[in-house]
Amino acid sequence: MFTPKKVKYRKNHSLRTNNRRTATTKLTLAFGSIGLKALEPSWVTSRQLEAARRAMTRFVKRGGKIWIRIFPDKSVTSHGNESVMGGGKGAVDYYVAIVRRGTIMFEMDGVSPETAREALRLASHKLPMKTLIVTKEF
Repeated sequence: MFTPKKVKYRKNHSLRTNNRRTATTKLTLAFGSIGLKALEPSWVTSRQLEAARRAMTRFVKRGGKIWIRIFPDKSVTSHGNESVMGGGKGAVDYYVAIVRRGTIMFEMDGVSPETAREALRLASHKLPMKTLIVTKEF
């Protein structure tokens, strides 16, 4: 699973910023010829990212090349269900990647367009937002 090797601060603030804005980076395909683009803002957990990666690599039978453009570097903490107020912030539970609308999350190359399209479709079912398969304009 994807977790940061080393972080400056173990626990992040809750981040109540406006995630509904459109992405300003990772808007075009940089590495592959076909990619998966987010149409909605969302938090993608490291488990969801790993499930999508596995679905793609298994479908293409380890052929071609896959680039993952997002990384879960924000920690999310949680307390137990019946813990009382006070006692500090909870332990780190999992990591998420903050994905804005328009971000390219995955890219593929080295396989046929039909195979890549089906692999990205399978990966999109593992993610918590609506997605679009985009191809490079020539």
